[in-house]
Amino acid sequence: MASDRRSTLKRKLIDTGSDSDNETEKTAKYIKTKSEAPRLCPYLDTINRQFLDFDFEKLCSVSLSRINVYACLVCGKYFQGRGTNTHAYTHSVAESHHVFLNLHTLKFYCLPDNYEIVDSSLDDIKYVLNPTFDKMQITQLDKSDKQSRAIDGSMYSPGIVGMNNIKANDYCNVILQALSHVTPLRDFFLREFNYAHVRRPPGDSSYLLVQRFGELMRKLWNPRNFKAHVSPHEMLQAVVLWSKKRFQFTEQGDPVDFLSWFLNALHLALNGTKKRDSSIIYKTFLGHMRIYTRKIPPLELEESQRSELLHTVEYGETVTESPFLYLTCDLPPPPLFKDQFTENIIPQVNLYTLLNKFNAVTEKEYKTYKENFMKRFEITELPPYLILYIKRFTKNTFFVEKNPTIVNFPVKNVDFGDILTSEVKAKHPYTTYDLVANIVHDGEPGQGTYRVHILHKATGQWYELQDLHVTQILPQMITLTEAYVQIYELRKDTHMENGDNKNKKVM
Repeated sequence: MASDRRSTLKRKLIDTGSDSDNETEKTAKYIKTKSEAPRLCPYLDTINRQFLDFDFEKLCSVSLSRINVYACLVCGKYFQGRGTNTHAYTHSVAESHHVFLNLHTLKFYCLPDNYEIVDSSLDDIKYVLNPTFDKMQITQLDKSDKQSRAIDGSMYSPGIVGMNNIKANDYCNVILQALSHVTPLRDFFLREFNYAHVRRPPGDSSYLLVQRFGELMRKLWNPRNFKAHVSPHEMLQAVVLWSKKRFQFTEQGDPVDFLSWFLNALHLALNGTKKRDSSIIYKTFLGHMRIYTRKIPPLELEESQRSELLHTVEYGETVTESPFLYLTCDLPPPPLFKDQFTENIIPQVNLYTLLNKFNAVTEKEYKTYKENFMKRFEITELPPYLILYIKRFTKNTFFVEKNPTIVNFPVKNVDFGDILTSEVKAKHPYTTYDLVANIVHDGEPGQGTYRVHILHKATGQWYELQDLHVTQILPQMITLTEAYVQIYELRKDTHMENGDNKNKKVM
């Protein structure tokens, strides 16, 4: 009796749980003896590549289990198991769908006959599920203008593809799209070898965030995609999990909040420390500044008392060293007056005016609940990629107000050397940056939508991406938008130092 129970239990485990490659000794012996001459499958022509979508969570559509999941290559649905009485087996018999792919081992099988299919014509499916890049391919990404063709015949440029908006995740989409065009970050995550060795303590799932971001990056740059768009579903599931539901894809959020959390979470997941070289995040975005702070004596005091306080230690200026991953630029308050056409004037401001905040001279007042401070900022180290956050939203007691001021900025040759002190500038041989991504907010605060402008380096063409929509855009039109987050790349061209034109003659 005990032997019969063990036999029954073993059969159940074989049918539903264990890896299907070892389901029975008979199957194992068959694979071992027949591997030299794999059996040809007569059902390969039933595969429908248009239905294949590997961007979603690898869950069985019936049991919702992640264990031993197969994709039906006829209808695209996911099912668990391969043995008799499993969901995949039942689906095969009921629907006459016979070709399945193990989403973990990347092996193909024919059901219900239960034999492995080995055929080079299926390699494109494996590549879509798990795109890989070698060093040579990566070096050509910013040089090749070759377009790819999706199954439906549409053409797309790798890296310039739409991204699904599942419900309200456009605020995440624009950040992920922008980061995918930061060259060192992209190159790092395109090769899983760079971070596969990173290990986390038991129970720490932060590595899942790294893994999912790498998978999304490889899909965005895949030159052999079946479709000209990608879904960030698995990436966002990892975000919801690791942020403890702080960021959702069912509710609108703020791209800046997500960007700040995401960069720090990736840095920590990659075992990053306070040192610059401890992660690709710090190597790419980390800069440093000095913050000079002094307290302001209460206004209700007499002038003589306030003057005396200014010379005390408590009200003296203090200096703190502060690292940063992005700079916050403050917009001037918009005018309240209306013009002759009874319409609100749309004010404009120059980017360099905003950057004067960091020139070590300009002071600004900051108010807290109890005290007021005057602060000035001095950049002491510029990063290879500089992120600017243009603060458009002000939270009052009852509502959030948006500042519609247009920021005038060039898309090339932005010289940040003008805001550096002479001492700091001497340490920076290059201070000229080019724009590579521009995130825009449209509409009312808390309700609007986000879109992003991306530079395709190989062609020099700018594109506007808003969820699944991808269109070309002129650089002049980018500067007319309500820019919210920008990413600039340091130019290290020896002919373009500090904004000097490479064609400029040497006297």
